[in-house]
Amino acid sequence: MSIVQRTANTVAIVTLILSTTAFADLLNTAEYDVAKDRIGADYKVGKADCAKLHGNANDICMERTKGKERVARYELEYKYSGKVSDANHLAMAQADAVFAVSKELCDDMTGNAKALCRTEAKATHVKARADTTLNEKIEVAKQEAASDQRSADYKVDVQKCVGLSTDAMSACMNMAKTNFNKI
Repeated sequence: MSIVQRTANTVAIVTLILSTTAFADLLNTAEYDVAKDRIGADYKVGKADCAKLHGNANDICMERTKGKERVARYELEYKYSGKVSDANHLAMAQADAVFAVSKELCDDMTGNAKALCRTEAKATHVKARADTTLNEKIEVAKQEAASDQRSADYKVDVQKCVGLSTDAMSACMNMAKTNFNKI
């Protein structure tokens, strides 16, 4: 298994975990601000460490550092908001980071091995982004289905009220409206 495939498998596992679970405890504003500052500080340290390297080793180090910083920022946003859209942004950032590092790793190769490495990196990137896009569409479809189900349930409750006496029907309708937040 190549470097690109191993890294991509790790991203796929993390993306799957993030797409199926939400953070139980969201960060408060103070925690968010502290974490944001820490990400910036870690980025500066990583950048300084990369400056000690030369050539492609420096390029690889910089791509890793930039990728870590972007992923950390998106992860922080997700931990702060808990929104599925932020989880999707995180997954996209992870895919982009893996792709950037993979391309740099390919630069150490020559000839057909380099071309194959780049093609494999691009294919892995396209698949990871496609998986994230699919997850977004699935989430939208789930939300639409839940809304449709709720609407249908409300119609059933309203229909049950029809035929009752005036006072009972009024009470039944009010109950249905209350149950489905239609007030």
